[in-house]
Amino acid sequence: MSEHVMACIDGSGYSTAVSDYAVWASQRLAAPLTFLHVLDNHLPPEEGNFSGNIGLGSREHLLEELASLDERRARIAREQGRSMLDAALERARDQGVEEPLARQRNGELVETLSELESETRLLVLGKRGESAHLASEHVGSNLERVVRAMHRPILMVPETYRDPQRVMIAFDGGKSTRKGIEMIAASPLFKGISFHIVMVGAGVADYRAQLDWALDTLRRAGLGVQGAIRAGEVEATLRAYQQENDIDMLVMGAYGHSRIRHLLVGSTTTAMLRKADIPLLLLR
Repeated sequence: MSEHVMACIDGSGYSTAVSDYAVWASQRLAAPLTFLHVLDNHLPPEEGNFSGNIGLGSREHLLEELASLDERRARIAREQGRSMLDAALERARDQGVEEPLARQRNGELVETLSELESETRLLVLGKRGESAHLASEHVGSNLERVVRAMHRPILMVPETYRDPQRVMIAFDGGKSTRKGIEMIAASPLFKGISFHIVMVGAGVADYRAQLDWALDTLRRAGLGVQGAIRAGEVEATLRAYQQENDIDMLVMGAYGHSRIRHLLVGSTTTAMLRKADIPLLLLR
C-alpha cells in the first residue's frame, strides 16, 4: 500500500497553505498526494432547539422538521466539503501534481486520521481548524490530540506559504531527536536546503559531541548544515535564533524524553505550536 502525503483541509483560512505545503512535500518525496476533508458528526446544538419542551399535539411534527433540518445541514456540509476538495485538486494539478486524490469521511478527525495512519507518510494540517478560536496563540484541541495520537511526521503550517530554504532543527541529543536527524539524512524532502542545528544549554563537551554527531550525519548525506549551542530558556532561545537567521521551517521531536511526558505533548513543543509563525515539522 502506498504511503501518501495526507493534507487535511476545511473551511479555515489555512487550507490554501495546507494545499501548497502538501504539494511541496509530495513532489519532493515523490509520494502520492491525498486531500482529506472530515465531516464531524458531532455538531453543536442549534439555537432555538426547544424539542424537549414541545407539547404532545405538535411534538411529532416538529421533531420531523428538526430531523429534516439536520439532514439538510449535513447535505450542505458535504457539498461544501466536496467543493473545497475540488478546489484543492485543481490547485494541485496547476502546480504540477499529476493525479492528486480526494477523500471525504464522516466522523471525528483524530479517529479518522488514526484509521488512515498506515496510508500516511506525512500529515499536513493548519495551525487552527475552522472551528478553533481565533486568538493568535491558540492551538485547537484537535491539533494537540492529533500530535498525541499519530505516529507519523506531522507538518503544521501557518496561514501563508513560503518556499522552505533555511530549516532549523531543535536538537537535544535525545533518542527522538537523534532518530529525527537520521530520518532527515535519509529523506529526499530537504535535499538542497540549508540546515541549522541548534542546541539550547551550556556548551559543555557532552553537548559539543552530540552536536558534532548530528552535523556529521547530515553532511555525510550531502546536506549543507551549520550548528550552534545557545544558552537560555528553550522556546525563547529557539525563537530568537529563528528570527536572526530568517528560518523558513522548524523541525522538532514531538515529545520530550521524560517518561512523565510519554502521553503528553512536551511543554517546549506545545509552546512552539502556540506561537509558531513558520511551518513546524514534528517528528515521531
